Amino acid sequence: MAPMGIRLSPLGVGVFCLLGLGVLYHVYSGLLTFRIKAFMLGDGAGSGEGSTVDLRELLAVAVEAAELGGVEVKTVRESNKLNENSKGKTREGADDKMTRGDLLSNRKMASLIKNSFPGVQVNTEEHLDEADKESIFWDRKIPDEIKEKIQNPKLVPSESITVWIDPLDATHEYTENLVNYVTTMVCVAVNGKPVIGVIHKPFTQYTAWAMVDGGSNVKRRASYDEKSPTIIVSRSHSGKVKEVILQTFGNQTKIISAGGSGYKVLSLLDVTGNEKQETADIYIHVTYIKKWDICAGNAILSALGGQMTTLKGEEIIYTGLDGNEGGLLASIGVDHNALVEKLASKISSD
Repeated sequence: MAPMGIRLSPLGVGVFCLLGLGVLYHVYSGLLTFRIKAFMLGDGAGSGEGSTVDLRELLAVAVEAAELGGVEVKTVRESNKLNENSKGKTREGADDKMTRGDLLSNRKMASLIKNSFPGVQVNTEEHLDEADKESIFWDRKIPDEIKEKIQNPKLVPSESITVWIDPLDATHEYTENLVNYVTTMVCVAVNGKPVIGVIHKPFTQYTAWAMVDGGSNVKRRASYDEKSPTIIVSRSHSGKVKEVILQTFGNQTKIISAGGSGYKVLSLLDVTGNEKQETADIYIHVTYIKKWDICAGNAILSALGGQMTTLKGEEIIYTGLDGNEGGLLASIGVDHNALVEKLASKISSD
């Protein structure tokens, strides 16, 4: 008896081939989708435990985030629909203001960084719910300006990184339409030390960035007046800073009151091309200040050979709690330690 066999009609062969093609399509489609998602979510960009991040890439995203946030800040201010409200009171008793500009800038900035580098810790001034996160991603291109100044990758473990975002610095001044003080800022800290700083001025389209042991697009000024310095302080969170300064440096000391920590740090630098920026030799703050307000400026100063410390000269660590209790002393091109000693006798009374 001849063995039984299976014979397919031409129609059956066609159906079988179609089924096979369908299986192959779904397998290929699934693999393609997986690769696209891996690419968009930062495959190899701090997306898993034990992974590393190239700080040049993180700098590129930080610059893009600050500038995207700046677009939102500027658009809301020009629409005059701020939706201003208060988050509570500052320690000085003033309203801690928040606007639609803060929220929309925060959404853009935090979404871009979290989507592009899902493995890093991101601390931001305004809360971002998962439902509010936008589907925006980095195109994985490092700008030529960054590649020219920082030519080699700088890899660090993703778990060592904390990103600090200030989506709108100088909100108080923003509500008063004093927009020259307004900045958006991103800082990257590695093991608590600030290594990347980006400060963007939305209303003049000026962006300063720097990486410690890397490069920068901004530089220190040619000279600073250490004997009779011009000192910049906060106009809305001043505390007793003016009294401390006059007692320390003399009654003829020139004091500039300005909004925003980002603006004050830029006043210490050579910001050629940003004609609306005032200049100062020292930045002093005597009250509590949030770390997202100062981290970017700290990184830029450190990259250029300057310093930002507490009034007692202590290093500020950018992990854990979001505030700095020890006041602030920022300088570049002067003897920072001598300034600390000069201020030492005045700090206890404040």
